[in-house]
Amino acid sequence: MSDAALLITGIALWYAAHLFKRIAPGARKAMGGAGKGIVALALVISIILMVFGYRGIDTAYLWHPPSWLIPVNNVLVLIALFMLSPAARKGALLTRLRHPMLIGVLLWAVAHLMINGELAAVILFGGLGLWPLVEIVVINHAEPDWQPGTKGALAKDGLFFLASVVLLGIIGYVHGLIGPPVFGV
Repeated sequence: MSDAALLITGIALWYAAHLFKRIAPGARKAMGGAGKGIVALALVISIILMVFGYRGIDTAYLWHPPSWLIPVNNVLVLIALFMLSPAARKGALLTRLRHPMLIGVLLWAVAHLMINGELAAVILFGGLGLWPLVEIVVINHAEPDWQPGTKGALAKDGLFFLASVVLLGIIGYVHGLIGPPVFGV
């Protein structure tokens, strides 16, 4: 299997694992508790396929992003991390958003598309960026009645934002060890 096929298969498996519960609820329910493990395994396999596929594809540049986009990327990723935090349930700022985590994934993907002009990056981050949009449509169709949760404390938002800053630093450090430096250094 070619590296591009590995990457695309990984993205397709990511979609399938996440959408399985909504597309085939009867089959998922019949799996019982074991279904969680199977879905988790499918997600791990999808990530492995995406990593190996992405890293193996020959570089073909579609555009060369300017270096000033690196800090813009980092700010968007920081916002995405905050949106992926428990702030939506426990804080005050995100309680009125229905899909803060999915919007966070979309921001993460857009941030990465801005600074990665290679074909493999467009396939990976474009594919993963479309996933939350598909997921939002599917969820909204399956569960049209939604009410915002109880508004939490602004202090908790501050705590989750601080945790997001620390997490961005850790992710940036590890990212620099295995790939390009996150902070442009």
